[in-house]
Amino acid sequence: MKRWIWQYENYPHFTYQFEKLEYLLQKIAMEQGYLLALSQTLSQDTILQRQCDALLNETLSTAAIEGEILNRDSVKASIAKKFGLREIDDKKIVDSTDNLVSILIDANTNYDKALTLERLFGWHNALFPKGYSGLRKINTASFRGEETMQIVGGSMGKEIVYYEAPPRDRLEQEMQRFLEWFNSEKPTLIKACIAHLWFVIIHPFDDGNGRITRAITDLVLSNIENSKISRLYSMSSTINDNRKAYYTALENTTGYVQKDGDVLDITLWCEWFLTTLYQALLDAKSKLSHIVFKTQFWDKHRYQPLNARQIKVLNFILDIGIENFKGHLSKKKYMSIADTASTTASRDIAELLEFGCIEQIEGTAGRNVSYRIICK
Repeated sequence: MKRWIWQYENYPHFTYQFEKLEYLLQKIAMEQGYLLALSQTLSQDTILQRQCDALLNETLSTAAIEGEILNRDSVKASIAKKFGLREIDDKKIVDSTDNLVSILIDANTNYDKALTLERLFGWHNALFPKGYSGLRKINTASFRGEETMQIVGGSMGKEIVYYEAPPRDRLEQEMQRFLEWFNSEKPTLIKACIAHLWFVIIHPFDDGNGRITRAITDLVLSNIENSKISRLYSMSSTINDNRKAYYTALENTTGYVQKDGDVLDITLWCEWFLTTLYQALLDAKSKLSHIVFKTQFWDKHRYQPLNARQIKVLNFILDIGIENFKGHLSKKKYMSIADTASTTASRDIAELLEFGCIEQIEGTAGRNVSYRIICK
């Protein structure tokens, strides 16, 4: 018979092979430092905007992982409200979405407060304020019912049980042990790995376990970084981009895939977690680098007599990112972006060359001539 990870004698004394994780930990530390340094070159308004963008992506993605598609405008309105921004359309705000934003903000700002059952129940109640998950009545602000909690996939009649959580009569003990460990353990990346996995293993609620798990992960990461950069990236976005790898890592750790040797060795899970975090940091660095370059570019050219068409084209390329603008700038592309005629495009490009905003790419000429924004 299949045995789940929580059914083994030494559970929850997880083990891992540090030598396989050390290089990843070093790379993450370097990216955290780089992101912190990069953020210190930006204005407070720019940081606030990036925090709003990251929170938007985190909110949309943590729901999308569970198959729930939130209304982007509703999420943006909720975030604007939380950050005290002006011109908020309250009619766009949906209570459940607003509450999810509140949970993520709580995890990222009140990271130094204890994680308690009361706090977790508050988060759970906020996710399901009416006591329903879709059309299904669920237990809210309390543990799940007596029914066996299973993660099931496959087609009807050919269902596959990917995971079965501990029974209801073990939940108080399981959660007490988890919370005692969580509140006494120092914040580290390994703690983030274990906390995420362990809460998924327990699966204490009828629904919302995944979203609360990722909020707990955010809490640990914010504690590690003193919330200086954790609100600038979205780990859930990276998970959502490759959900298959997420579920594969869980299946290989929680017992669906039976393995030889130490069944409580979670090295593979930690490798997935840290690789995903590393990618989230790289994505954030790339976006911030675009912002830094764009800011420096406009600081350099703020006094140039550029017209609206030229500004539109330059911003179009800068917002995409120079490395993502495929094929470089040509007159044809300029005409399309600026919605202008050929002669006007030729005149605008000539001025941009004169102003030092762009340069002709070596080896291109005639009909194939192309340009790029000067990065110096």
